[in-house]
Amino acid sequence: MADRTHFGLTAIDTVPLHEKVYLELVRALMSGQFLPGQKLTSRKLAKELGTSDMPVRSAFMRLQALRALSPMPNGSVEVPVISAERFSQLTAVRTLLEGPATELATKLINGNNLRAIRRHCTELTLAARKGDIDDYLRKNHDFKFSIYRHCGNEQMIFLIETVWMQVGPFLRNLGMGFEDDLSSILDIDYHEEVVAAIEAQDGARARAAIVRDIDEGAAHILRQGKFPEARS
Repeated sequence: MADRTHFGLTAIDTVPLHEKVYLELVRALMSGQFLPGQKLTSRKLAKELGTSDMPVRSAFMRLQALRALSPMPNGSVEVPVISAERFSQLTAVRTLLEGPATELATKLINGNNLRAIRRHCTELTLAARKGDIDDYLRKNHDFKFSIYRHCGNEQMIFLIETVWMQVGPFLRNLGMGFEDDLSSILDIDYHEEVVAAIEAQDGARARAAIVRDIDEGAAHILRQGKFPEARS
């Protein structure tokens, strides 16, 4: 909702429509709302977003440049299907970026920020306990980025987002093996340990907890997920 001004007027939202569409698609990719191999058309997404084709096509072009989408011969795009090897490589990059980002953020997070992080932590736990993988993935994204965005390094955040756009669709495989009881996913989820370390202002411990969370989640996906077979 737009903020109210001193005179009680509603401030005008100056974010361009094409940027809003792009950010919405970025969020959907990072939070696993699109599936690997899923075909996307500008017309269908424009209808869902309540906009014209043009800003969606503009977003498609930007996302192709970041390797988050692949072009199709008919003008549509596809969410890439990546190999297990590439997923492992992206996971290694995640730990190199997200661990330090968490440690840096621990030094800069204030009381208001910490309250928001605690709320996201609680919402993530509740999503797992109610068995909603879509909500769990959204809350997982919200929790982690509520930390990373306080690291004080915009370039680091950009790189983390770029990697997440590529691995996000595969994070849906976190739910595989937990179909009967998604709450068991909390056994490989260390978000509460991350919050405890941030509260203690222990950056090294927070970094270790987020890296463990990434590594164990990725190991589960590599065991349970379906990846294309490596070419001989």
